[in-house]
Amino acid sequence: MGALHAGHAALIAQGVREARARGRRALVTVFVNPTQFNDPADLAAYPQTLDDDLSICKQAGADAVYAPARSEVYPPGTEVERPSLPPVATEPGLEDAHRPGHFEGVCQVVLRLFRLCEPSAAVFGEKDWQQLQVVRAMSAQEATGVEILSAATVREADGLAMSSRNARLDGAARARARSLAQALSAGGAEQDPGLAEAAMRRVLDGAGVRVEYAVVREAVSLRPVAGGASGEGSAYRALVAAWSGGVRLIDNAAWPSP
Repeated sequence: MGALHAGHAALIAQGVREARARGRRALVTVFVNPTQFNDPADLAAYPQTLDDDLSICKQAGADAVYAPARSEVYPPGTEVERPSLPPVATEPGLEDAHRPGHFEGVCQVVLRLFRLCEPSAAVFGEKDWQQLQVVRAMSAQEATGVEILSAATVREADGLAMSSRNARLDGAARARARSLAQALSAGGAEQDPGLAEAAMRRVLDGAGVRVEYAVVREAVSLRPVAGGASGEGSAYRALVAAWSGGVRLIDNAAWPSP
């Protein structure tokens, strides 16, 4: 959605490598999608820096950028297809519960862009872990034929996951925001999901951020872990969401820590 940073640049570079390996070209889409914002104020505050974005795309090796007008994605008087939502978009009680309508907008715009651009593969970042699983499930459900690839989260030197929203953090809020990565580290050291969740909460509460969730879930379905099981990091995911200085932040990591 624009306001690109080094994390996006790494994602684009990965897409370029994948495209070259397939004998294809790499296209970046930049579009601030209004249908995935449940808060109009959040949409109004979302940074839009297209000139800088184009420079980052060029430096990362992209062959082209598609930055359509809103009227091109959602033509006036035209009903744009809305796919039905897969269970991972409605049942986990994570982003789906705290951002009502968000995944309806995500699925609508992703499917629309797939129809417009006809990619063979698309790269999505792991920082928005639930979104990644939603897009994978929706793409399979709609038989788009698009392979969904993931790009690892890129972090600042202190561990904070890179995000376009980080620019809205003042000094104190930025310091508190580090607690999300610290909480994931603390949770990852525990071998029981209940203990991991308690450890994450302690770190977040101690930092003074407002917590929405700090949980361990099955990595793909995002259902609660049954029977207190523990296992390989690829099978489970620790996920957190919290507010710092009026900015909502999310993060996640494999659980337990590798």
